[in-house]
Formats: sequence, C-alpha cells, structure tokens
Amino acid sequence: QVHLVDSGGGWVQAGGSLRLSCAASGPTVRWYAMGWVRRAPGKEREFVSSISVAGSTYHTDSVQGRFTISRDSTKNTVSLQMNSLKPEDTAVYYCAAGQILPTGFRPDYWGQGTQVTVSS
Repeated sequence: QVHLVDSGGGWVQAGGSLRLSCAASGPTVRWYAMGWVRRAPGKEREFVSSISVAGSTYHTDSVQGRFTISRDSTKNTVSLQMNSLKPEDTAVYYCAAGQILPTGFRPDYWGQGTQVTVSS
C-alpha cells in the first residue's frame, strides 16, 4: 500500500512557474515509478511526466522542455517543476505511483490532486 499527498498547486499568470510536490509513504514505495497525471476541465485524464526507480524521466510532448520531474528516494518525495506555464496547463494534477510498462506509465496509487490555474 502506498499513500500519496500532493501539494503546491495554485494560480499563476502565463509564463510563470509552479512547483508541485508529492510525499509518498508505505513500505514498498521505493520500488514504484512515480508520475504526474492531469485532468483539465471537460477533458480526459492526461499523462504528464514519469520517473523510474532508477531515475529515468519521460515527459509528454506538450510539456517537454518546460516541466521537469525529480524524485528524492531518501525522503520519498517527487516534484514537478513547471516553467513557462500556459493557460492550457490548467488542470488538477495528480501524483501517482505505479509501473512503467512498454505501453507507458500505469498508475496504481493516486494522490488527492492539486489545482493548477494559469491565466492568460
């Protein structure tokens, strides 16, 4: 069992930055890949970024070069640094723990979500 608490969302103007954080707990958390998934109003859930146990990262094309995911395995935390934010980045962002499969990141556990709002 993995418990995730995400935080750091808020309101920012386009071009600004936010940093999301996720605190993970549980006896097996260190063996899980971590990631962020977002859901914009009226849209399907969308993968954003993932980081493997070994530290390999992947970002969806729309955030490549703007977002950076990192993890601190000693503290069981994962962060998402979001720069050059755009209005289309507005969404609820969810931290997730899961597996990296050939088909992509598969979340097994979810945080409660944190709202990110980017105004134009």
